[in-house]
Parts: sequence; structure tokens; C-alpha cells
Amino acid sequence: MRKETIGLLALFATLALVPFIADLSGQSSLIRLVGQILIFGIAASSLNFILGYGGMVSFGHAAFFGIGGYVVGVMYHHFDAGTAFLGVIPGTDQMLITLPLAIVVAGMAAALVGALSLRTSGVQFIMITLAFAQMFFFLVVSLKTYGGEDGIMVRRTNELPLLNMRDKATLYWVILCVTGLYYLGMRRLVQSSFGAMIAGIRQNERRMAALGISTYRYKLAAFVLSGMGAGLAGALMVNFLRFASPDMMHWTRSGELMIMVILGGVGTLLGPFIGAAALVSLETSLAQMTEHWHLYIGLILLVVVLATKGGLLGLIRKIGGRK
Repeated sequence: MRKETIGLLALFATLALVPFIADLSGQSSLIRLVGQILIFGIAASSLNFILGYGGMVSFGHAAFFGIGGYVVGVMYHHFDAGTAFLGVIPGTDQMLITLPLAIVVAGMAAALVGALSLRTSGVQFIMITLAFAQMFFFLVVSLKTYGGEDGIMVRRTNELPLLNMRDKATLYWVILCVTGLYYLGMRRLVQSSFGAMIAGIRQNERRMAALGISTYRYKLAAFVLSGMGAGLAGALMVNFLRFASPDMMHWTRSGELMIMVILGGVGTLLGPFIGAAALVSLETSLAQMTEHWHLYIGLILLVVVLATKGGLLGLIRKIGGRK
């Protein structure tokens, strides 16, 4: 545990140096690349909580990612126009308001989806979560006030007191700190009695129910927490890219998040972040080489799944001699 803590601190310190490395090397795009990896890592980690620890295969997780992003976009739209959402809620560009609001709204959407979909299991659960995600997607596309299928442009990153959020490096460090806090919170959650309950339900739900445990309530709570994490990631992404698009909710985005989890290592804390780093880096590099980069991504994923036990994290641990 001590070595792990030291390793995580070293990794955090290295990531904190990315803006300086980008400046010295003249590779300004490095900040954008690593920033997106961190944000997608949060989204993949939130999916991994219900997929890897809870055994719930959701194919609609991108809906909560997009909802979190659209909360930021809609709030900025009304702030810029000087109007109020539904004539009641005033717009804002303050991150201390938009991030918590995005988390709450995404959590409410997850509660709605989970309350209905968790009454089923297996293929039915997968299809219901996918159906809900597509409903949210087409709902956003139909909202012409907020750009429809063109999305919402956020001209300025949300403000934080005492910080210059227009500076890319400052925004990157904020994202890095949020990612670190999210990782620590997820580790605490997984190691808690609640996390043990979720793992027990995944292993044998009937036995947990026979012990008098309300498995439905625990699964719903885990589903809501997972959706809140995805909403946080979506809100950060819109602040980072300054654009909210319906594509954030598309089912293909859910597939990408699932690939990140599988690629990095299902049911691990660091796996989703490693998977996000691998997938985003591969997409960026292969897309510059060939237009058929999806084929190569599929082949690489196939090799990782068949040749490694526990994804890339399992491979790293095997090379390092750890069980």
C-alpha cells in the first residue's frame, strides 16, 4: 500500500508538469490530449463502478455524460443571453455552481433510468439503458433553442474565484485536482461496506437477498452514484472544449467508455484511467495515419482481451511481478 501511494503521488506530480513539458517542447496539444484523458478516465471509472464492481452492463452511460455537459452549456447560454431557464433559474458561468448542478441533474436522470431498468437484468437491462440514452439524445437534438444537432458553443470557460480560467494550464490543473479527488473518493467507496455490498450482489444476488438485503436499493444507489460521476466528467469536458454536442450522448460514446474499462482492466481503480489513456492516444495517433483506424482499434482490443488477464493494468502488474 505504501509503494502504491508513493507511485500515485509520483504519477500525480508528473501529470502536474504536463503544461511545463508542453511549453518547453512546443507541443501545446499535449495539454488538450492529457486533459481529455483525465476527463474520460473519470467517466470510464464511473461506468466501471457499476460494470466491474456491480456487474451491471449499461450501454447508456453516455447519457449522463452528455447531461452533465449540457447543464454547463445551457446555464452559459442563459447567462450570455441574460435570460432564465424555464423563466425561473438564472444562467451562470460560475464553476462552483455549474459542476454541482451537473452532478445533481445527472444523478436525477440516473435515478429515473435506474428505477426502471434495474427491475430487469441481462440483455433486457442493456437494451433499456440503451433506449433511454437514445431518448435523451434525440430530445437534445430536438431542442433548437440550444442548437439542436449543432450543439451549444460555450465561449468562455466557467469561472473560479481567484483563478484565471481562460488559461489552459490553469484549467488543466483544476481538472487534474478534480480527477485526483474523484479517484480518492472512488477508492474509499469501493473499500467501504457499501462497496462490499455491491460486490456481493454481483457475485451472488440471490444469496444477498436471502440474507435480507434489499439488493434493488443498493444497485439503484450505485447506479445513481455512477451517473453522478459521468455528469461530473461531462461538465468538465464542456468546460475544457467549450462546446456541448449531442454526440456526447450517442450510444457510440457509451461503447467507447466500455472499451476504456475493458482495455484498462474491469473491476480495478486505475484500469479505466489506463484504458482512457490508451484509447485516446491510439485514436489520436492512428487517425493521423489512416482513415480505417477503427479497424486497428478493434484488433488491438481483441488482442488485449484474449492475451491478457485483467486488461492493460493486469499486463503491467504481470510485468512488474505483482499478483
